[in-house]
Amino acid sequence: MDVLIGLEIHVQLKTKSKLFCGCSTDYRDSPPNTHTCPTCLGHPGTLPKLNKRVIDFGIKAGLAFNCDISKKMRFHRKNYFYPDLPKGYQITQYDTPLAKKGKIRVNGNEVRVRRIHIEEDPGRLVHKKHRFSLVDYNRSGIPLLEIVTEPDISSPEEAKKLLLKIRETLEYLEIFDGSLDGSMRCDANISLKGGKRVEVKNISSYKGAQKALAYEITRQKNLIRRGKDVERETRHFDEAQEITTAMRKKEEEHDYRYFPEPDLPLVKTNEKKIKKIKESLPELPEEKRERFVKEFGITSDQAVSLTSSLDFANFFEEVAESVDPELAASWSTDVLKGELNYRDVHISESNIGVGEMIDILNYLSADKITEKGATHIIRKVLDNNEKPSEIMKKDDLRSIDEKNIKKIVKKVIDENQDAVDDYKKGKKEVVNYLVGQVMKETKGRAKPDITNQVVKDMLEENL
Repeated sequence: MDVLIGLEIHVQLKTKSKLFCGCSTDYRDSPPNTHTCPTCLGHPGTLPKLNKRVIDFGIKAGLAFNCDISKKMRFHRKNYFYPDLPKGYQITQYDTPLAKKGKIRVNGNEVRVRRIHIEEDPGRLVHKKHRFSLVDYNRSGIPLLEIVTEPDISSPEEAKKLLLKIRETLEYLEIFDGSLDGSMRCDANISLKGGKRVEVKNISSYKGAQKALAYEITRQKNLIRRGKDVERETRHFDEAQEITTAMRKKEEEHDYRYFPEPDLPLVKTNEKKIKKIKESLPELPEEKRERFVKEFGITSDQAVSLTSSLDFANFFEEVAESVDPELAASWSTDVLKGELNYRDVHISESNIGVGEMIDILNYLSADKITEKGATHIIRKVLDNNEKPSEIMKKDDLRSIDEKNIKKIVKKVIDENQDAVDDYKKGKKEVVNYLVGQVMKETKGRAKPDITNQVVKDMLEENL
């Protein structure tokens, strides 16, 4: 059965103040209802005042996703009742969105963007053990960018990749901070070809989107196999149980009774402004990957890993200006990124800077330390904020030269005559054992490739 998936992605824009008032958007970790004013609380008589920076951010996103930018756009009221919506309506854009008719390429497939529009975020409900709910309006009025795709997505995996691509693109545009909790949420519309469409609301993670869609595909297929109808409805994704549950029958557009927002004028822009914003767009992830491969001679997989965030891409590029780019790419993707992920720390928040990474790789390429020693130093820098030179000296990490390796290998062979006898009998795996003993003796300061060769040479001499 063909699967049709369309996403409605809600992104909190990185502005200092809310969409229609001057309240700070830095509300996380603040007490409830402390980033509010009469306007974002919907008090009678208050008037919205548009944050024009949001329009510029929206145009940036529209251009990055190959959309047509509207020269005129109007805000509308979307009317519905819910406790987190103090006015009883949400200010959004309806038939005159900021941008439309775009496209995003994901794994060779082209996903069409139906529209991109601006709207305000509602508040947040805090449920207390099913006894009662509290409302926190700190989030109310935060500027949202909603990106609506056509049903061109054919699998949960593709949906996840699309969300990740949108996230990294918006981060490169510097209009979005994906590290903040709840900064990107999505609703997924899914149907099996010829069947009714089901909406899954408020999915808050990339893996969550993949799991919700996978469950929903299985649920709908099972209904069809049993000869039952798939009802057109809105469902909730339970992340703990990884299932979707029925919420309500699907609303139609007319249920929201859209009408133009009378307190906000028509917003106009022109080709000159659009051109100026287009010329200011930074190098986007795909362009940066192509350049990294061409300029630094690294693999496509390394380029993808290095450009997953703008900060990490910039970090690598600065390191690669001072050391061998292929060495920098290998250690940044294979070691450093793994250590950062293990600690759940972003490169911009970590103790390791460009200078420290350059020092470590210079020590490594000059054979002053081994790969094991380099890994040890990276971990110590991340955990204790020490200097690489201090760690190398304090922990005695200087690599041992070939002359001294030969002395240690001879000592290990003399102490392991049984292993030597086994080698003479044809048991070649003895080499690995003896190399391990040398590493233990030197605390990892002997280079493995040199040690391996010295062990083989000395064993052959004993034959």
